[in-house]
Amino acid sequence: MTDTSAARTPREPAPEHPAETTAQRAQLSWSRVVLALGSNLGNRLETLQGAIDEIADTPGVTLLRVSPVYETDPVGGPEQGTYFNAVVEVRTLLTPDLILERANSIEEAFQRVRVERWGPRTLDVDVIWFEHVTQDDPRLTLPHPRAHERSFVLAPWHDIDPEAELPGHGPIADLLVRVGPAGVHRRDDLELTADR
Repeated sequence: MTDTSAARTPREPAPEHPAETTAQRAQLSWSRVVLALGSNLGNRLETLQGAIDEIADTPGVTLLRVSPVYETDPVGGPEQGTYFNAVVEVRTLLTPDLILERANSIEEAFQRVRVERWGPRTLDVDVIWFEHVTQDDPRLTLPHPRAHERSFVLAPWHDIDPEAELPGHGPIADLLVRVGPAGVHRRDDLELTADR
């Protein structure tokens, strides 16, 4: 049997490998990203802080800003306890799909179990906005398709970036006025930090 591998010229592409490396999927320039965090099981504040620490420890990600904590009523789903919510802004060299993978792995590290849609959870990490990216993908739609309706995302986002705009929907400040503050309460007695 003849070995044809040696006959391959340097210009001929190698067979595609199913698992790309992180470096191959990284971007060449930095992009800003907004992530929304939520928890309504266990020690909610400790969980949010732990998630922020994990985000900050991610290679290719720099944590820029952390919002105040909001306590919010659940939206949709079964009867359940109130959430603690926050928003963080990062800059990253990672692609949107890698950011999503990282968000999912952080959820799993905090025992996130997906049993019921909009059900209670130890941790939720959503990719809300990714600079210069608009995509309609079943795995990750950007910007987040319901962010413009959610005061628990808009209020903390507005706190860290009052001039922010959500592509296709307009300024965050205007959206927040339209949605209103019902069920969302800023907890100035609680604090999340980027400096741990």
